[in-house]
Amino acid sequence: MPANIISIQSQVVHGHVGNSAAVLPMQVRGLTVAAVPTTLLSNNPHFETMRGRVLEAELVGDLLRGVEERGLIETSRYIVSGYLGSRANGDVVAAFVERARRLNPDIVYICDPVMGDSDLGIFVADQVVECLLDRLVPIADVLTPNQFEVGLIAGGELSTWRELEAAVLRIQAQRGVQLVATGCTLADTPDGSLENIVFEDKTCTRLTFPRLPIVPVGTGDLFTGLLTANLAHGRPLLGATRDAANVLLDVLGRAIANGEHEMRLASVIEALVPNPVETPQ
Repeated sequence: MPANIISIQSQVVHGHVGNSAAVLPMQVRGLTVAAVPTTLLSNNPHFETMRGRVLEAELVGDLLRGVEERGLIETSRYIVSGYLGSRANGDVVAAFVERARRLNPDIVYICDPVMGDSDLGIFVADQVVECLLDRLVPIADVLTPNQFEVGLIAGGELSTWRELEAAVLRIQAQRGVQLVATGCTLADTPDGSLENIVFEDKTCTRLTFPRLPIVPVGTGDLFTGLLTANLAHGRPLLGATRDAANVLLDVLGRAIANGEHEMRLASVIEALVPNPVETPQ
């Protein structure tokens, strides 16, 4: 079977983060996924203990060579990258994307530049930030940073719509990338709400959603998986973003109703299935 998506992210034994959050929604939506881990961890770092490790760049590179040798680049439509774990892994991913484009010029690279957020600040090593800014962000076709990460890419803190818009327009002018700024809380964002802001070509659209009382680890990875699946099925970026956000809200709403503080994707799998009568937006 052809691999429609090559997804390069972290992997955990317990919980849903990285590939452990992103792969299932892509599979449920009918896509074949070649999942390449950058880490193998027992759980996300918010627990009192965590086992496992960031994988060595040689191993990640070897797995990606195997992907290439199986002909999966030629049959894939998208490469997705998320949490890298190390600068060396980022360099390996960048080299893979560059090779993939030579073999399949139509392949689209979606980069979730995982670096930090407004609550925790930067939570990866400085060398990882440098790799993302210097190597991966410049070659991305689609970026899915949160508000804090847009500021890192653009080189400044962003608190107003005008500041965010100006920052993204600078990024687009330099790189011509499409961008979805996720989980934004700007000065004029309605109280109790978050925004996903879609910058596509020369247009931008602000999508407002209710802020829920839980923010489980891995929501960004689930969102990017849903977004990628929607794009792979031909939906434009705006419609793909709106659907991904609505499904994520549904998943989190079910977790709240069940008294959970973490996502349990197996128990809400029907929420990940697209509406069969839904038309592209």
